Amino acid sequence: MSTPRRQQILDTAASLFAERGFHGVSVHDIGSACGISGPALYKHFAGKDDILTQSLTAISEELLAEGVARAAAARSPEDALEELIAWHIDFALGHPALIVIQEREWANLDAAGRKQVRLLQLAYVDIWVDVVLRLRDDLDASEARAAVQATFGLLNSTPHSARISEAAMRSRLALMARSALRA
Repeated sequence: MSTPRRQQILDTAASLFAERGFHGVSVHDIGSACGISGPALYKHFAGKDDILTQSLTAISEELLAEGVARAAAARSPEDALEELIAWHIDFALGHPALIVIQEREWANLDAAGRKQVRLLQLAYVDIWVDVVLRLRDDLDASEARAAVQATFGLLNSTPHSARISEAAMRSRLALMARSALRA
């Protein structure tokens, strides 16, 4: 369970990592931005590497848990797809810094962190693939996975492309994701 201070540190670090890069941010910078000393971070994390790992692990766990819940609660495969799309758009628009650090700072995760995050991400992809396969009997699992991963690329491009209102972007992304997965 994340404390408010711990979450503040994760959120602040993610923003700083996205803005300046992992190596451009010190523990002191993170602490200062949170209104605490750099060494006080060690009450919550083993170090800057741990903050990066925990940032990406936490959001991957959240994506997976919410994806599982939404797919399970849906009345039909169509509803499940709509719920998954809406959820991922919420993530993409709500956490642009995490998307940036995921793509740019992946190499800075240690091997154990990369493995943990990758397993969570693959489980999340599998939820989408299962839904797409229930909707598309013309695809095999590999084709469905390729379609899902390409759709994630589209949705996760928002930190670089969201230059319209959030409501308009939400609508545009949902339409494009729906079209891509049903094409």
